[in-house]
Amino acid sequence: MPELPEVETTMRGIEPYVCGQTIHRFIVRHHQLRWPVPPETTDMAGRLIQTVSRRGKYILMQLDQGSLIWHLGMSGSMTIQPINTPPQIHEHLEVELTSGQSLKYRDPRRFGALLYCKDNPLHHRLLQNLGPEPLTDNFDVEHLRAKCLNKTSSIKSVIMDSHNVTGVGNIYACESLFLAGINPLRKAGSISKKRLGKLVASIKAILHAAILQGGTTLQDFTQVDGKPGYFTQSLSVYGIKGSCAACDTDIKKLTQNQRSSYFCPKCQT
Repeated sequence: MPELPEVETTMRGIEPYVCGQTIHRFIVRHHQLRWPVPPETTDMAGRLIQTVSRRGKYILMQLDQGSLIWHLGMSGSMTIQPINTPPQIHEHLEVELTSGQSLKYRDPRRFGALLYCKDNPLHHRLLQNLGPEPLTDNFDVEHLRAKCLNKTSSIKSVIMDSHNVTGVGNIYACESLFLAGINPLRKAGSISKKRLGKLVASIKAILHAAILQGGTTLQDFTQVDGKPGYFTQSLSVYGIKGSCAACDTDIKKLTQNQRSSYFCPKCQT
């Protein structure tokens, strides 16, 4: 957390406020996030923010000179507030704009990151090897089938590998596998093309639905306006303690690759 829908929600929330705006001042209140805050932030005054986009779980802010790459980590969130609004606890970065608004980055756990790239950010080492975006036509059944071919690893580990498809985090992997009726433990190479096609469609449907509802809030994530993500109310298996709403079988929880997997043993085979 946050995963692709939360990052997309954040990107869409800040875009109208920051695109076409000039940076008045860049305030750093804590210099150490996952990595040190880049020293270039001291020289950001006067830079024009041209575009804001997303790649995987990264927010890309194209400037007239270079780019900023943001990652929300496990607990990061962004808000837009008037300049001189007193900072809240854990607000580590603030970008004051000449419009009179400020972009504020809050991150209680400080696992997020801000990076500076003077060249094309898509060529940055963290982004250059990412797989296709799951909501584009580049992610289809033929692509997933090729990534699953002869694989003995679980299907869940395949779709959560950002080299295969980017941005499908733990929550949405569990929900997509439930919608597709596939057990997260099933070996990827054993799944038919027809079922993989259903999984591709399920991933797209779950991510679209989550974005429309502003993502999922389990602990720290909030939308740019401070509201939680409402997809929490639509979760079918993730975090569910009790029975499956579809068949009344108890939801199972297990650990896969140090992540919690939730599934229905009757609905998912």
